[in-house]
Amino acid sequence: MGSYKFIANILIPIFVLLLSLNCMMACNCKEQLSTTFYDNTCPKALTTIKRSINAAVSRNPRNAALLVRLLFHDCFVQGCDASLLLDGAGSEKQSRANNGVLGYELIDDAKAAVERVCPGVVSCADILAVAARDASVAVRGPSWLVRLGRRDSTISNAAEAATDLPRGNFNLSQLISSFDREGLNAREMVALSGSHTIGQARCVTFRPRIYDNSSNIDAAFRSSLEANCPPTAPHGDGNLQPLDLMTPNRFDNNYFRNLVSSRGLLTSDQALYNGDSTDSIVTEYVNNPSTFDSDFAAAMVKMSEISPLTGTNGIIRTLCTTAS
Repeated sequence: MGSYKFIANILIPIFVLLLSLNCMMACNCKEQLSTTFYDNTCPKALTTIKRSINAAVSRNPRNAALLVRLLFHDCFVQGCDASLLLDGAGSEKQSRANNGVLGYELIDDAKAAVERVCPGVVSCADILAVAARDASVAVRGPSWLVRLGRRDSTISNAAEAATDLPRGNFNLSQLISSFDREGLNAREMVALSGSHTIGQARCVTFRPRIYDNSSNIDAAFRSSLEANCPPTAPHGDGNLQPLDLMTPNRFDNNYFRNLVSSRGLLTSDQALYNGDSTDSIVTEYVNNPSTFDSDFAAAMVKMSEISPLTGTNGIIRTLCTTAS
C-alpha cells in the first residue's frame, strides 16, 4: 500500500504539471497574436490587403462571400493555418467537403501584392483572416480588429476536412456539435451562419431540401427553386441560387427574416428556425440587426483564432499554394 502511495505522490504532480504546460501552450498561441504584429516588419500590409480585397469585391460582389467562406473552411480543419490553400493530392482542396469552395485566387492576388511590399513576412493565414474582415466591410457588413501573427501549415489533410466541416444538410444537433468541437457555442454558430446573408449555393446542395415533402419550406419559395434546380442529378447541379433572395450582395439581417418565413435555402439554414432552441436567437437578430452585427464580429474574431500556429511553429509560405 505504501508503494502505491509513493507512486501516486510522484505521478500525480507530474501529470498536473504536464496538464498545466499543455494549457499554457494552448493559451500562449493566442496570446502571441497582436493587432500590431506587422507594424515594424510590414507597416503597409493591412492597407495592401484591403486594396486587393476591395478591388476583388468591386469586380464581383459575390467575392465577398467567397472570402468569408474561405476563412471558415480553413479554420475548421487543423485551425487557422492556411492549410486549405495548399495544392496537391490528398489536400483539403481535394476533399468533397470543399467542392464548390471558390476564391483561392483572390488570396493569391492579395499575397502577391503583399510580397511585393515586404517579401517573406506576412503569412497566408493572416491574409485569410484580414481578407474576411475587409470583405465584410466591402459589402456594408461589420468590421472587427484582427489580431495577427499566425503562421502557415506545411500539411493539409482531405480526410480531416471530410470529418470536421459542417455540411448543408446538417440538422440543428449536428450543427451545434460541429461548432462546439471548435469551441464555438450555439449563439456563435447562429451568428456565423448569418454570413449566408451574402453569397450563392449550387443546386446540388439544396436539391434534397426542396424535393423533400416533409421539409419546412414556403410553397412559393419551393416552386421558384424547382424552376432552377431539376429533381434529378446531374441536371442543373451547378445552377446557382442566392442564399438570401432579398439582398444577396449586401450584408444585413435579411437572412434571418428569410428563416422566419421558412425561406432558408439549405437544410442547415432552416434548422436554425424550426421550432427548436435557436429560434429565439434568430428572432433577436431579426428585431435587432445591430446585435447581429456585433455578435457576428465577435464570433469571427473567435473563429479566426482557432488553434493558430505561432512563434516558431509553421512557416511563412511564399506562395499560398505550396508548402515552401
